[in-house]
Amino acid sequence: MKANISCVRRVRKTDNNRIARVCGATIANRTDELREEDVGTKAGLFEIKKIGEEYYCFITECEDPKACTILLRGASKDVLQEVERNLQDAMCVARNVLLEPRLVPGGGAVEMAVGHLLTEKSKNLTGVQQWPYRALAKALEIIPATLIQNCGGNTIRTLTALKAKHAAGEGSNWSIDGETGNIVPTDELKVWEPLVVKLQAYKTAIETAILLLRIDDIVSGSKKKGKGDGDQAPAQPAPTEESMKD
Repeated sequence: MKANISCVRRVRKTDNNRIARVCGATIANRTDELREEDVGTKAGLFEIKKIGEEYYCFITECEDPKACTILLRGASKDVLQEVERNLQDAMCVARNVLLEPRLVPGGGAVEMAVGHLLTEKSKNLTGVQQWPYRALAKALEIIPATLIQNCGGNTIRTLTALKAKHAAGEGSNWSIDGETGNIVPTDELKVWEPLVVKLQAYKTAIETAILLLRIDDIVSGSKKKGKGDGDQAPAQPAPTEESMKD
């Protein structure tokens, strides 16, 4: 440190951009291009802390920061990667809720409600037209059935009871408790899912099914194994002088 100015070298470009956003500074490639308005003045406190065997630079108490850093630590590399994935998923869920603040009941309640509506819709159709509705309704039952299996419950009995509650008009928020395997209202379970995630999952599944149905045949490009050792073809006999004359 000189003249009350701290210098940090070997900073990655991504970290450099974050520091500029936090401090309100403008990145300059050369010192002779610096201007007074390029200097960031929104940083409150700069300090260096030692955590474990590593030194970290902290810029805190900033005025209207546009970026932040979350420091994660774990007992091992695998644990740290798992924590990072969970944090990434949680932040994506929070982002989706802020962009689209509509939620739907979780625990398989939405799948059973949509499946019941599709089944009722198929009853008004005849012939081949009702098959896609019934197939999709049957596929949606996999979600609550999987939750019941993970809890060690009776899949057929519990799933039948859940379908009966949705068919009886008792509400579309009856779901599966992921710990006990019992049928409970979503209000008591307090498990909700973003609507945008459900819509995207349904769209992707239906588009994939349509893509597979359009495939008429599959041509295999694998080579057939020849008789004998491995994939090598039998050696051809060397041409004789008489055969060359012919």
